[in-house]
Amino acid sequence: MKYTTLGKTGLRVSVVGLGGIPIQKTDVSGVVAVIDACIEAGINYIDTARAYTVSEEYLGAALEGRRDRFVIATKSMARDYASMKADIEKSLANLRTDYIDIYQIHNIRNDDEFALCFGENGAYRALTEAKAAGKIGHIGATAHAPEAFERLITEYEDRIETMMFPYNIVENQGAALMAQCTEKNIGFIAMKPLAGGNLDDATLALKYILSNPDCTIAIPGMGDMGEVRQNAAACELGALTEEELSVCEKIRRELGQNFCRRCGYCAPCTVGIDIPSNFLIANYLRRYGLSDWAKARYAALKVTAEACVECGVCETRCPYSLPIRSMLKQVAKDMGES
Repeated sequence: MKYTTLGKTGLRVSVVGLGGIPIQKTDVSGVVAVIDACIEAGINYIDTARAYTVSEEYLGAALEGRRDRFVIATKSMARDYASMKADIEKSLANLRTDYIDIYQIHNIRNDDEFALCFGENGAYRALTEAKAAGKIGHIGATAHAPEAFERLITEYEDRIETMMFPYNIVENQGAALMAQCTEKNIGFIAMKPLAGGNLDDATLALKYILSNPDCTIAIPGMGDMGEVRQNAAACELGALTEEELSVCEKIRRELGQNFCRRCGYCAPCTVGIDIPSNFLIANYLRRYGLSDWAKARYAALKVTAEACVECGVCETRCPYSLPIRSMLKQVAKDMGES
């Protein structure tokens, strides 16, 4: 495993870290096995979040007795002082630790959120107090929009030590800002390394990300020991070949930008549609031609795309501003429902 320094935090971290989203889909014994595999592979960075349901709790149980072997990062969507203060305490309890290495302001988006978060009674004040008390070591931020990314590392560069943003084969809109992070010694953490599950070759995807010197660490979601071992091995593969660069370009052309990253922020749907699952199954049909299999899985869903009432609530939550209503219409059409 290769290690690097995470910007001005000074923390030494593995260049591949454990993304904690898939943790929600297993159980404590499964997470123990994942942590065992991380130790075996030399992965020492763990990313989770208050929004990832039981992820913090399962990780806390799995890390007992070996917490000091890992750099733990979590994050909260809280914007005001009281809510962030409560979330920090909840994270400490869930993770069964008396300190968290990095606590991040999660997915900050617009002027109102910036004003509240960094205002007198904002979330940032709670983070600075927790840092002074030794409850957290460093403060970071995450964003999904380039505008928020730029604002965080320009207007607030003296307040954050790490920056998390999507970066992968098909999403390189943050590349210039990543270079600014390097210049300012802000550790850059690549989220969505597999584009929300839309990239099939995890090894190529990680090799692409880690070939960029402005990326400090990539955090693919890992839910089992096999994924840990595969992803850990990717950091040893060296530079991309010309053939691999051509494959990356082909993927970029085919996938474009108008796709679901399966982050789940669109939920809950007002009529109960599992929006990411509908899109995922439709991808199997469109990309792989698995018509019968995909349609059978689609029919087994509790609520399908056809049920969309076009209220648009999901689109107000989507951090990528996807036209979800029209995309659901297309899914229903592809599946023969309309």
